[in-house]
Amino acid sequence: MATVRELTPEDASALTSLYEEYEWWEDRKTDRVRRAIVETPVAIGIAENGELIAAARVLTDYVYYATVYDVIVARAHRGEGYGEKLLARVRDHPDLQDLERLSLLCRRNLVPFYESVGFELFDPEIDVPEGGTEEMVRMTYEYPEEQ
Repeated sequence: MATVRELTPEDASALTSLYEEYEWWEDRKTDRVRRAIVETPVAIGIAENGELIAAARVLTDYVYYATVYDVIVARAHRGEGYGEKLLARVRDHPDLQDLERLSLLCRRNLVPFYESVGFELFDPEIDVPEGGTEEMVRMTYEYPEEQ
């Protein structure tokens, strides 16, 4: 029986192990994952037989913005409905109900999955107050590696 619950700092080791299944996050260290859980307003996990098999985190100001990060389902449990269950719990979380929308970034091949749970593609062009539209771009700043 799967249990959906809030993640706690005690889940850091299990979450780190889950991240290690994927090259995308394989360099994450338990102490930093623990800090991330502590600083994440909404962190949800799914455990089956005591083993963490899925997780997602949401960073939010509870008013205007909420972004879903690190959605992960253990490779051995993909296709069993855990991703849908996880995102339903995120979507229905009581702390997020005053928001207008949730956002996330994903790889293009995951778009059909996220659409199946209610997310829509965000048009990169937006209406601007001055009139017309402008294309939005995603920008990042990468901190130098620790010395």
